[in-house]
Amino acid sequence: MATTSRPATPSPQRTGASRTLVALGLGVVIIAALFLVDAFAPTFFAQPLPIRAQDGLTLALSVLIESLPFVVLGVVLSIIVQVWVPPGTIERWMPRAPWARRAVLSLLGMFIPVCECGNVPFARGLLMRGFGVSDTLTFLVAAPIVNPIVIISTHAAFGFSDGILVARLIGGFLVANLIGWLYSRHPDPDKLLTERFLETCEIVVQERGDRGRRTLAQFVVELRSVMPALIIGSLLAGAVQVLVPRSALLAIGSDPALSIAAMMALAIVVSLCSNVDAFFALSFASTFTPGSIVAFLVVGPIIDLKMMALLRTTFSTRVLVGMTVVVVLFAFSLGTVVNLLV
Repeated sequence: MATTSRPATPSPQRTGASRTLVALGLGVVIIAALFLVDAFAPTFFAQPLPIRAQDGLTLALSVLIESLPFVVLGVVLSIIVQVWVPPGTIERWMPRAPWARRAVLSLLGMFIPVCECGNVPFARGLLMRGFGVSDTLTFLVAAPIVNPIVIISTHAAFGFSDGILVARLIGGFLVANLIGWLYSRHPDPDKLLTERFLETCEIVVQERGDRGRRTLAQFVVELRSVMPALIIGSLLAGAVQVLVPRSALLAIGSDPALSIAAMMALAIVVSLCSNVDAFFALSFASTFTPGSIVAFLVVGPIIDLKMMALLRTTFSTRVLVGMTVVVVLFAFSLGTVVNLLV
């Protein structure tokens, strides 16, 4: 009998070691860049290297501490969906038409008071439950913008002035459904997911025991998947803020087009929680255009450095690149329209 040979798959230990080496290599590159800039352009930054390094570590820790409670809440909600909600309960409330189902999922975040970090494990739970990749992406993109805490905080910061709150909500809803529609046309949805996540799905499906045991096992699995990405993303956010002088971004704040690009770049770099980013953006409202503020508030919750690291635990690099292109182009167009109308 002929036997079919299967390609060898890397062990979890080898995969973990590779990721550790990549993280260490990235850290070495960032540290080397700091020393090179300090050596060849000492006047480029206002503060000396030790102070900038301390600021970078402080920023990284603040991003991590700010995000951690929401990640844990998201893991808990994910477990509730996977383990405690009976099969078919959520699905029965969903429309059958794909576009209508995605529209409903994009508004589901109104009932889930967590930021983008917590939505990632919740979205993983939806995937494990059997929801499609495009449906889950629609929820994942819209949820951190339409959740009740974000709506309240954005209103507290801006009210209804310059249409910033309305533009943020409409923009988040539209870009989420646009991304969901684009990826719904992919012929092989499994190719949009990482192999590691597919293996995790198989482990969860095969998990036996009562609900208490399955809850504990799934809690450990999700934290082991999400926490390394959250730590790396937080460190990246802190390091980039040290490497990029904010004065360079502020210098172009009054230009209608460049201000939008600058605020989108700032949103990606600072990696703020969507529950509080409106108050940070408020400090730029006097020097930057309303359209650039809207672009900041749309881009940040979807494709900042921390979010990209978290999304990489589940979705392929190609998906992240595609999402980034769509979100940046959409946010730039939305910001331009707001500038023209206000």
